[in-house]
Amino acid sequence: MYQISRTTPVYYLTSVTHNRLPIFRTDKMKEVVCKALDEARKSAGLLIFAYVIMPDHLHLLTDNAKSTSDTLRFTNGITAKRVIDYLKENNFESCLEKLRIQVREREHKHSVFQHHSNAFEIYGEDKMMEKVNYIHLNPVRAGLVKLPDDYRFSSSRQWHGKERDDEPLRTDHKQIRWRS
Repeated sequence: MYQISRTTPVYYLTSVTHNRLPIFRTDKMKEVVCKALDEARKSAGLLIFAYVIMPDHLHLLTDNAKSTSDTLRFTNGITAKRVIDYLKENNFESCLEKLRIQVREREHKHSVFQHHSNAFEIYGEDKMMEKVNYIHLNPVRAGLVKLPDDYRFSSSRQWHGKERDDEPLRTDHKQIRWRS
């Protein structure tokens, strides 16, 4: 069980796509991201408490099993690799072109995320719930759905006890030990 406290904060991560491109616009691409985040969770030994995948960014609440920089390295690194692999395998050359950045003379690589992701430590259950609600309301504020539970690529249903058998990414929110 994970207890949120001064010594065990949760990380609130926001990763924005390169040039705010709507890379995660399609359900298929959001599925790729969810699988990558699950892979990152297993590789790094992380817990994912809440998430949302928006067209041009994602939010995560994770435990502090690793440093924030290592957590971002796993989550963003594996996600970027899987997204670029998917684009290459499916011949999405125009998408890859938009993600291409010049490294040195004539050498190119692709960048899925902006280089400076936001990462904050959250102390206390009240602040964590504030972030959980912010994450779950993101698709509503963006006009993508009317109710948070209607957005497929979010942990909202799981938090409200309405999870489906086909959830794209299972969360570890039930492993939180709340104060009495």
